[in-house]
Amino acid sequence: MNDSINLWEFVARHWEKLLEQTGQHIGLTFMSISLAIMVGVPAGILISRQRKLSSSVLGIAGVMQTIPSIALLGLLIPVLGIGAKPAIAALFLYGLLPIVRNTYTGIINIDPEIKEAARGLGMSYKQSLLKVELPLAMPVILAGVRIATIINVGVATLAAYIAAGGLGEFIFGGISLNNTTMMLAGAIPAALLALLFDFVLSRLQKTRFRKIAGLSSIMAGFVLLSGFYIIPSIERSKLLAGFTPEFMGRADGYIGLQQIYGLKIPTVVINDAVMYKAIYEKKLDVVSGYGTDGRIDAYQLVSLEDDKRIFPPYYAAPIIKEQTLQRFPELEPVLNLLAGRINDSIMTSLNYQADYLHREPATIAREFLESQRLYKPARPVGKSSIRIGSKVFDEQYILASIYTQLIRGYTDLDVLPKTGLGGTKICFDALMNDQIDLYPEYTGTGLTVMLHADSATVHRLIANKDAVYDYVQRAFKQQFQIKWLKPVGFNNTYALMMRKEDVKRLKIRTISDLSNYLKLEK
Repeated sequence: MNDSINLWEFVARHWEKLLEQTGQHIGLTFMSISLAIMVGVPAGILISRQRKLSSSVLGIAGVMQTIPSIALLGLLIPVLGIGAKPAIAALFLYGLLPIVRNTYTGIINIDPEIKEAARGLGMSYKQSLLKVELPLAMPVILAGVRIATIINVGVATLAAYIAAGGLGEFIFGGISLNNTTMMLAGAIPAALLALLFDFVLSRLQKTRFRKIAGLSSIMAGFVLLSGFYIIPSIERSKLLAGFTPEFMGRADGYIGLQQIYGLKIPTVVINDAVMYKAIYEKKLDVVSGYGTDGRIDAYQLVSLEDDKRIFPPYYAAPIIKEQTLQRFPELEPVLNLLAGRINDSIMTSLNYQADYLHREPATIAREFLESQRLYKPARPVGKSSIRIGSKVFDEQYILASIYTQLIRGYTDLDVLPKTGLGGTKICFDALMNDQIDLYPEYTGTGLTVMLHADSATVHRLIANKDAVYDYVQRAFKQQFQIKWLKPVGFNNTYALMMRKEDVKRLKIRTISDLSNYLKLEK
């Protein structure tokens, strides 16, 4: 997939997937809001009657909404696993506060004389609540439901990170792949859904409800819309794959696996931070990983041989704008001190310390530099500073930390780390827009993602790592005025991984073996 096709062409090609993701997004939103109404309205009624509890209940609901959504998903995964359950639970918690608060506010702000009149007519507290208070409070309650719904439409995009589907699959895939068309294919429907739901609920909010049956009807409609969430029916006798959003959309990823290997496997989209644990816990059977990832041995995984060679070399090297090197010529020799110093096994070991032992990247970087006799204490800094970026995974944090310590030790330049920027698109755009000065990149990513090399060029270059490096070095200089410095030395290529026990049991050694096994399973 690339940006050479316009949005309409992209939608025409992928309309079935887009329709599926939209249905999942609607279902996730309304399933969570239905649960939030079931809990939030009674909770709001309770604290309107027991006002001493109001600050505590609203405070707890408020705290839930202040937790960053991705962090909340991370906290729920150990309890609920991956997929729909943690996504719905997180969205439910995000939807609680506006519904509880508005139910409480709507009831306590009813004119006390109206409540007294109801009791004067002989109504019990329950009759007064159901026939008088809730109908009068309904516009305010629906305002809370409206706010919660709009919030959850946006937050539901993050469900794609944990294999729960939704429009986030295209959004995060587009961000990772530097593909604006793909990103818009997910973002525009999400925005349209938010506008549509806001309009419908605003009309409902203006409706005068004379009976509590009105809320019940709305609730029934929300439950019905929850049915849009389609959980794929996957027979667990077959293998299930979990691929990152970026891998799903790359020609040197799942697209290439389908075209070259004929690989057809039930697949969920998942964030790489969750992916390894999911395969270790046998919730997934095949994952897209990286050749130098430290968790491969820790989780007893095996990389399948790429026997038809669709994965190009991914040699890491810092990339930097030529105008930056002109301003600070001392940078190039310092950054090149790392050239050839880190082979595959060393990088795997460094990643293991960060990925599995959870050590700080800065500490890992210093110990490595000391072992290579490259470490120098930081010099006093001058007036100028260099901004180092990185993508959002541990290997990039380590490399950025190494470069930071080299620059501080060998020059008088200050360093401003801007790490964890996200995927390829965010880092590269930040470099092009002068938000950062350099970051570590990979030759295979430069070839296929930024340069969008055609398949003939990729196949011509793929067998020779030096040819790939020379190609991207020349093309980046010509198109972007960006220079690739010397490669660090390791090849962090893509890989398909399975558990060792499954590889032995199923006698799968190569990607072709996996493809053939799946065909026989049919």
